[in-house]
Amino acid sequence: MVVPFVGADVSPVQLRGEPGGVLLLCDHASAAVPPGVDLGVAPDLMARHIAVDIGAEPLTRALSAALHAPAVLGHVSRLVIDLHRPPDHPHLVPVESDGHVIAGNRGADVAGRLRTLHRPYHRAVAQAVREWRPTLIVAIHSFTRELETVPGVRPWHVGILYNRDARAARVMLELLRQADIPAGDNQPYSGRTLNTTLNRHGEANGIPSVSIEVRNDLIAEPEGVARWAALLGPMIVAIRNRLVENERSAQ
Repeated sequence: MVVPFVGADVSPVQLRGEPGGVLLLCDHASAAVPPGVDLGVAPDLMARHIAVDIGAEPLTRALSAALHAPAVLGHVSRLVIDLHRPPDHPHLVPVESDGHVIAGNRGADVAGRLRTLHRPYHRAVAQAVREWRPTLIVAIHSFTRELETVPGVRPWHVGILYNRDARAARVMLELLRQADIPAGDNQPYSGRTLNTTLNRHGEANGIPSVSIEVRNDLIAEPEGVARWAALLGPMIVAIRNRLVENERSAQ
């Protein structure tokens, strides 16, 4: 269950690991709201997908432990500021999300939130890239089975998102199909239109990267988190190994 934190520490959370392998990122790990911010929404909304990627934090932690991989987790609600959007994005600080009005964000100090929340997170990710020298960056997200404002059920169990660099995504999609897992290719969102964190820290540095979106009802409880960590962990290792082999062959 997601527990909203009002007046909480919203500094990025960093997990240690081994260098030269996988770096995990989780932009929307928390529903935390910093002191002095009043979003003007009902408390129950803070436990929904509009405020946090449900299950993404425990899944990231489980994968970090299983793979001995470092990780950086964004520890502020996406309703306060969306760490996965560029600074000039019109919905960086949303005034509406999936039909719900975020009244407290009208007239918000966007510049202040950029300075104290958005930039520190991306500095932490940049520092992790320098420190751990990853050969693969994997972003962990989750998505809701059904939006309130859009009719229809999303049929995928997991979505694989990528922009121009599809090296890791191609292998991941192949492995998921072999495992008979319903997987979306740049679905339910397209990494070609929203891939801010990986564009900045993966593609810009020439590091293969991929975003994994797991349907949130499948990882809302510990049993589901354990199942998906056991499923995705070996696939991530396989992707890293294949990328390394391909690079060696090209030399």
